[in-house]
Amino acid sequence: MKKLIGLLTVALMFSLCASAQNKKDEGTGQPRGGGQADRGRYIPPRGPTPAREQPSHRETHAGTPPRAQQPAPQETHAPAAAQVQQPRPAQNRSYSDRSGHPNAPHVHSGGQWIGHDTGRDDARYHLDHPWEHGRFRGGFGPRHVFRLGGGGRERFWFSGFYFSVAPTDYDYCSDWLWDSDEIVIYDDPDHIGWYLAYNVRLGVYVHVMFLG
Repeated sequence: MKKLIGLLTVALMFSLCASAQNKKDEGTGQPRGGGQADRGRYIPPRGPTPAREQPSHRETHAGTPPRAQQPAPQETHAPAAAQVQQPRPAQNRSYSDRSGHPNAPHVHSGGQWIGHDTGRDDARYHLDHPWEHGRFRGGFGPRHVFRLGGGGRERFWFSGFYFSVAPTDYDYCSDWLWDSDEIVIYDDPDHIGWYLAYNVRLGVYVHVMFLG
């Protein structure tokens, strides 16, 4: 009888230890490999590549001297600023490239950043004083998933860091949950002074500025 009780006691102890270990493993909440978060939502493994520049005049007219293709300069007395042709910002653009995709800049599961193709001359993201508040050092990419702590598009925060959304991107974050959504920060290779904040829940991103 005593031997039977001892065996039952040992079996019960093993069962309790296994249950405790399973609960510990389930509660880690760490991102899994392959660019996926622990709940299966897609996180891009890397940021966008620089937008391809427009082909140069030499590439467009191979074998033709560049000067022969350019019109002769005309004299003008207009102010210098009036002679600079600013690039036209994209207006009323649709980002819903496939059925069910959001009408906002987003990322495909293959890592293609839809909407990040206007190049470094996009006047909407020009800053006279880039990095005036310093640079973000909290970590980039899928290994660093941050939970928003509050605020709004003009000023939001997480983990003691503060950011603001580019005004031209306000409409693309109207459904963000500023006190609970998870985001990932990426470098912007084209627009100096900006980062890209990717919303894990929605799969969309906006340009953001680091405030300190």
